[in-house]
Amino acid sequence: MNKNYYAVLMAGGVGSRFWPISTSENPKQFHDMLGTGDTLIQKTFQRLNKFVPTENILILTNERYNDLVLEQLPMVKQEQVVLEPAMRNTAPCILYAAMKIQKMNEDAVMIVAPSDHWIEDEDAFAKDVTACFTKCETEDVLCTLGIKPSFPNTGFGYIEYNKADKAPIKKVNQFREKPDYETAKDFLAQGNFLWNAGIFMWSAKTIVNAFQNFQPKQYALFRDGLVCYNTDDEKKFISENYPKAENISIDYAILENSKAIYVKEATFDWNDLGTWGSLYDKLDKDENKNAIVNAKVLTEDANGNMIRSKAGKVVVVDGLNDYIIVDKDEVLLIYPKTKEQDIKQVLNKVKDTFGDEFA
Repeated sequence: MNKNYYAVLMAGGVGSRFWPISTSENPKQFHDMLGTGDTLIQKTFQRLNKFVPTENILILTNERYNDLVLEQLPMVKQEQVVLEPAMRNTAPCILYAAMKIQKMNEDAVMIVAPSDHWIEDEDAFAKDVTACFTKCETEDVLCTLGIKPSFPNTGFGYIEYNKADKAPIKKVNQFREKPDYETAKDFLAQGNFLWNAGIFMWSAKTIVNAFQNFQPKQYALFRDGLVCYNTDDEKKFISENYPKAENISIDYAILENSKAIYVKEATFDWNDLGTWGSLYDKLDKDENKNAIVNAKVLTEDANGNMIRSKAGKVVVVDGLNDYIIVDKDEVLLIYPKTKEQDIKQVLNKVKDTFGDEFA
C-alpha cells in the first residue's frame, strides 16, 4: 500500500434531514442506515482503507463525537481523530488536516471524502481516486470526482468542465450553485455538467499553497500552529485559535478561485444519502414498493413508503402511500415523502415545543 496516500474522512455533520434517527448527539454517519450491519462511517473507512494505509486515515469530526468515532473504528488511534472545537464549515478543517498531513509527509497526496455517502463499486472508486492521485503527485492541481447526472436534480451543485478536453481528467470551467429545475435541465442538455459529490484529491503541499494564495488570513492563523501539530501542544493551540477561523466552505474559499481544478467523471454508482427519499431510492423494495429497514411489516393498501423501526418491531400500515414512517425510542415520525426537505424545520419546531432531548 502506498505510504504517501492519505485520507481525511469528514464526519462532523448532524444530518438533520434524517431525524429522528439522526440527532445532534448521534448523527447519521454513526448509524447503520441501510440495515447492512455496518454504520456509514464504518463503510466509508473500509472503502478508503482498501488503498490508504490504516494509520494514514484521519477522521475529522466535532469534539462531541470523539468517543463515537473511537468506539465504531477501534483500529483508529486517538491522534488520527482530528477534533474541531467549533463549527466553522469545511475550509478551516481541511486546511488544518492538510497542514498536519504535510508535516507528517511532504510527499503526501490526500482525499477528502464525506463519511455518509453510499458507493457500491468500491474497486471502481479506488481506481478513480488513485488516477487523480497520480495526477496530483506530478502536477500542482486540485482534483474532484463528478457524478454523471441521471436527472435534473436541483439539490446538488454542478461542475462545468471543458467540453473540448478529451482527457479522462478534465479541466473545470466553473462550479455552479444548486440550480432551479429549468437551469438543471439546460445543464443536462449541454452534456458537460456533473454533480458535485464533494470528494476532493490533491497533494497536501498544493492545497496548503492554495490557502496561502487565496485565503492568506486563514493560512496565517493555522501556520502559527505548525510547530504544535502532531505534538502534545496541538490541542491547546487549536482550542484557542480554531474559533477565530472564518466560517467558509472549501468551495468558496479555494475551488471558486483556483484556475487549476480538474474533474474525473466517476465510474461508480453514488448516492449522497442526504434525505429519507434518497435512502428509499437506494434500498430494495417489497412488492408494493415499500422500503423497509429492520421492521417486520404488514401492509394493506400501502405503497411507496419508507419504513424504519428497531430491529424486529412489528409495524402495520394501512392506507398510506409515499410516506416516511420512522419509529425511534420516544419519537414516531409519519411524514409525506414529498415534504422531506421540510424535516429540518419540523425538527426546530419539536425543539421549541418539547425540548432539545427529542432532537
